[in-house]
Amino acid sequence: GGTQPSGPSGERVLVPAGFGTMLQDDFTLTLESGALRVKVTPLAESVIRLAAPDTYERLAGLAQSSRNALRSQTGADPSLFLVSLFSRDPTVRYEPESLHILNRGRRFRPEAIHAITPGWGGQRLRQEETPIAVYAFDPAVDLEIALTVEYEDARDGSWEGILTRLELERMRVSGRTGGPIS
Repeated sequence: GGTQPSGPSGERVLVPAGFGTMLQDDFTLTLESGALRVKVTPLAESVIRLAAPDTYERLAGLAQSSRNALRSQTGADPSLFLVSLFSRDPTVRYEPESLHILNRGRRFRPEAIHAITPGWGGQRLRQEETPIAVYAFDPAVDLEIALTVEYEDARDGSWEGILTRLELERMRVSGRTGGPIS
């Protein structure tokens, strides 16, 4: 614990990319709503730099390709989250706008959604298909504190535990690279 090193804007100092060992599922929130599984992964650099190199490259590429499209829709530099859906039931429906983030005592709704796979907006999942999109939320979403993702009747508030694992990985990476230690 202790204070975080920060740059001139108060942002967390980032560890170098390519030294993390975490898998995407290590920092993904998962919701189960009936036959639907929704996975929500933050695409913030401070998080994805702690991923294994191949995972980091894939997530950073998705974030970069989506950021420009989403910035033109939101007019700001939004908080980006990768959202993937899965169901074994061919009749499951999905309402993209119903995914919310609860953080800082506020409910954040998606400001814009950038489909990565075709057929995202169809709202009906095909069996065994995994559609993905990048969601833009208000930049005020704070990944350094507890947050909950919510979809209809399902919630996942396990981010606090994930934060602990991220912090441990950040210390390990800093130790391996001689970078700033938080």
